[in-house]
Parts: sequence; structure tokens; C-alpha cells
Amino acid sequence: MTILSDVAVELAGWTPACPLSSLLPGRGVAVLLPDGGQAALFRLPDGTLAAVGNIDPFGRAAVMSRGIVGDRHGEPTVASPLLKQVFSLADGRCFDDEAYTLPVYDVRVVDGFVEIRSR
Repeated sequence: MTILSDVAVELAGWTPACPLSSLLPGRGVAVLLPDGGQAALFRLPDGTLAAVGNIDPFGRAAVMSRGIVGDRHGEPTVASPLLKQVFSLADGRCFDDEAYTLPVYDVRVVDGFVEIRSR
């Protein structure tokens, strides 16, 4: 990508993350966002993509991208690698304590490259 197209992508709110081919099913990667925040990007076992905040709201560490991907009654989830709280990848809510949530980000693939929309 050229510098001009990177600027245009970020102005539209989309941040380039990585090539889709770099993501392994069931695994996550951390993505630095333009505002200095972090997202945890996952390729789920069925091939769909999901992104939530990378900061564990309980342990306050940037570890959600290393979490364990699973599901609860068909809803995709990620369990924190620190204290094992489980979060929905669909809406960010914590199944173990509804007072906690993770931000959820939109994800798309453009020309084989994954992008995350900052809000």
C-alpha cells in the first residue's frame, strides 16, 4: 500500500491489521490502533473474524489476543489467559460478571488484507 492509501484508510476509520493468510484459526493477534488503543483480532475455527479490546478488564494487561477461543451455546467467546473470565466475541460482555465488557470492533477483508474499524 502507498502512504496515500494508508491515510485514506485511516481517515475512513479502518486500520490495516495483517494479511488474512497470516491468521490461524482459533488464534488471536494484537493490533495497535491509531488512537493508541489495542484490539485482539481472531480468526475463528469456522473462518469468520472477530475483534475485541486487547486489555483484560480484570487484570489490566494486554493479553486478550492470547486468550482461549471457544463458544457458549454457539456464541463465539474468548477466555482471558489471566483469570479465565469468558467474554463474548459478538458483543464483548463478560459471561462471568456482567459489570465488565470488552469493546467490540468491526472487521473486514479488502484484497486479502484484514482491517479493523476504530470507533
